[in-house]
Amino acid sequence: MIATTVMTNEANISRGLFVLKREGKFDWILFCVTVCLVAFGVVMVYSASSYSAEINYGNKYFFMFKQIFGAVLGIAAIAILSITDYHLLNKFRYIILAVSIILLVLVFIPGIGIESYGAKRWINLPFFSMQASEVSKFGFIIFAASYMAKHHDKMTKFKGILPVLLVGGVICLLIILEPNMSITLCMIMLMFVMLYIGGARIKHFIIMAVPVIALVPILIIIEPYRLNRLMAFLDPWQSPLGEGYQLIQSFYSLGSGGLFGLGLFNSRQKYLFLPFSESDFIFSIIGEELGLFGCIIVVAAFFLLIFRAVLIAQKAPDRFGCFLASGIAAIIAIQVLVNIAVVTGSIPPTGLPLPFISAGSTSLTVFCGSIGILESISLSSHKSVECLTQLKLPREKKHKDKNEKKSQGLKTNKT
Repeated sequence: MIATTVMTNEANISRGLFVLKREGKFDWILFCVTVCLVAFGVVMVYSASSYSAEINYGNKYFFMFKQIFGAVLGIAAIAILSITDYHLLNKFRYIILAVSIILLVLVFIPGIGIESYGAKRWINLPFFSMQASEVSKFGFIIFAASYMAKHHDKMTKFKGILPVLLVGGVICLLIILEPNMSITLCMIMLMFVMLYIGGARIKHFIIMAVPVIALVPILIIIEPYRLNRLMAFLDPWQSPLGEGYQLIQSFYSLGSGGLFGLGLFNSRQKYLFLPFSESDFIFSIIGEELGLFGCIIVVAAFFLLIFRAVLIAQKAPDRFGCFLASGIAAIIAIQVLVNIAVVTGSIPPTGLPLPFISAGSTSLTVFCGSIGILESISLSSHKSVECLTQLKLPREKKHKDKNEKKSQGLKTNKT
């Protein structure tokens, strides 16, 4: 009876119908690391933005209050999504994808989309603004995970990966039209990682890499400032008051921090020297105030978070859960690596927030929501995997008993 029930559950899991009880473990390490990063982010946003907020908005707590609002929504998202069966995301994947694309389109509608620094990236809502591209990344992850789980046997063929490429291409096109080069590159990297996890072959990546490489000069020609940023990356001191200014100030910030930093709230670069110090370049302020050791601790926290996400992906009871957790781990890793690489001058400057820490309610909420999804997978994983590993035990025991009876029968006949 038990073996029959377990076999039925395994069949249901293979069809994407999860019927096992949610008897897994809540990943407290993942949750605690996330809460610590969020709380640390609130403190650092206040430290990095208090002076500029006082000058521009007359309230030094302006960005901190917004970050606290995002943190509250984020913790609520973790609580709700962790107790929700993640297979509902599979069921509503097309709706989630459609909403993601609609939000990207809404930014171009006058009166709805907000333009800032020459880019239309935000949607004006009654009480706050939303960055549509932050939502679209996770909409793509859910769709790609669902498709690859259902059509895993087709992922080794180029025809099989076309739907993922098509959806990812549409999202990238809408984001680059904002324009938002950084999120577009992030999406391309995410798409490649998801396809690799799904089983795409190396030759497929070579085929895909050709148009991507050819697209780079076209994007530079369309927006000449990108060439200026590239030249500033190669030698920022050629234009210390122009395109190289921000990178130079970031270097000053990191360099002045030394090993132990100047102390919390003691940054000098935040006094309007380093642009976007509370968002894209907040890691520079961390380095200035907490030093190299503080930066190492932050990187270690991200490494632990990503490591726990990968473990959850490995223990997922089905392909959808595995691909979903892998995609979440990938997008966190990509943004952390790109943000730190930009701040340290390892790659050309581009605007990309540091997950859980940079100012931005939308980014904070959706990333926290992704942690809730990971917790949901974790709660569904451990006991289920143990249950599935016991499938062979009744058969093996039965087979062993049968062999023992046969051997005993042979001994009796010989006697």
